[in-house]
Amino acid sequence: MSTTGRAAFAGRVNQNVFYGWVMVAIAGMGIFASGPGQSHTFSVFVGPISEDLGISQTVLASAYAMATLGAAFVLPYLGKIVDQWGARLSLIGIVSILGLACLFFGAASGYLWLALGFGFLRFFGQGAMMLGSANLVSQWFSAKRGFALSLMALGFGLSMAVHPNLGQYLIDMMGWRQAWYTMGIITWALMLPPLILLVFDKPEDLGLAPDNAEVQPDAPTPALTGLTLGEALRHPTFYLAAISMFFIAMLVTTLHYHQFNILTTNGLGGEWAGRSFTISAVVMVAAMLLVGKSLDRFKTRYVFAAALMVQASSLVLASFATDINSLLIYAVVFGVNNAFSMTMFGYVWPRFFGRLHLGRIQGTGQMIAVVGASLGPIPISIAFDVWGDPSGMLHTLALAPIGAAIAVFLFLRTPEGVEAPVGLE
Repeated sequence: MSTTGRAAFAGRVNQNVFYGWVMVAIAGMGIFASGPGQSHTFSVFVGPISEDLGISQTVLASAYAMATLGAAFVLPYLGKIVDQWGARLSLIGIVSILGLACLFFGAASGYLWLALGFGFLRFFGQGAMMLGSANLVSQWFSAKRGFALSLMALGFGLSMAVHPNLGQYLIDMMGWRQAWYTMGIITWALMLPPLILLVFDKPEDLGLAPDNAEVQPDAPTPALTGLTLGEALRHPTFYLAAISMFFIAMLVTTLHYHQFNILTTNGLGGEWAGRSFTISAVVMVAAMLLVGKSLDRFKTRYVFAAALMVQASSLVLASFATDINSLLIYAVVFGVNNAFSMTMFGYVWPRFFGRLHLGRIQGTGQMIAVVGASLGPIPISIAFDVWGDPSGMLHTLALAPIGAAIAVFLFLRTPEGVEAPVGLE
């Protein structure tokens, strides 16, 4: 379909429903399709890969961490590409390479190959796919951005519910290698058609405005506004937001990566440990819209601080999940935690720094967060290998988001030069 034909189709859709909601749906599919690069998917592969390749959990976690760390430092360059090429072309390339990365990882035969595979999956899945999807939604929405991003992030809840179970099913049916081949093919089939046929980078490409705000006939297209990356880096808000997102990404990854092992070590059976992902995913979906609405209604620093406190609670509750009742409490709180973290990661950067150079700023901020994610599995892996019990380490890690929550509550402010949404400062 030509660009003219795509624009005509989008115009017909927009007569009935704002076309930005179509972008939200496709971005949500992108968040779902990032599953092969997410920790909750790797969780069910840790045992089979460790056994097949003869690699200990600490060595495997180190490969995962180093690959994720290496991938993190490429994200600012990806952000620059998204600013130059737009989300559509960027996501087409990302999806194409993510599918290849699944095939590459399934063929891993040793530590180096495994580490490279981890790097490709983490960069193009957990990093690039999420950055591109969030960028797309952030360009199409402003006043309703929190709600739109929360709808997009439902894709992550669906991934949490589907990918670990799909991975386990494929492992049981055909082995862990063939499971990765299959997930790569599914990724291509799911994402390439809608990206090629339906996506536009921003509403201005169709003569529209964010949130479907009224556009005066013959009026010039409003210029995008926002800070440059250099200006953002000179403001304390960037570092406070980045450090807080570092802790959120690190500690969410900690729990996703080790949840199965933590819960079975606590005495729960593998069946219930696996079901906890589904419970958290259902709660995440239920909580997501409330989180999005709260971001559009309440002061951002209040919601951000609440997200960090929920993160700390999840870490503590994981150590006490020793029976079905305590498991349910943990799974519910962790579901709320995921609702916060998945919405905040796309919301923070356009909220405080604008849309004009969003890709570069978001890429740099997400680089810092992914560095945190790369370190997440290591402390608990050490606790398992040295003490056989992760509880003390979980309690210690919980202190970090508590401190960040206090700082965010007291000091987070919109930089000069960026207009704060009414009522959110």
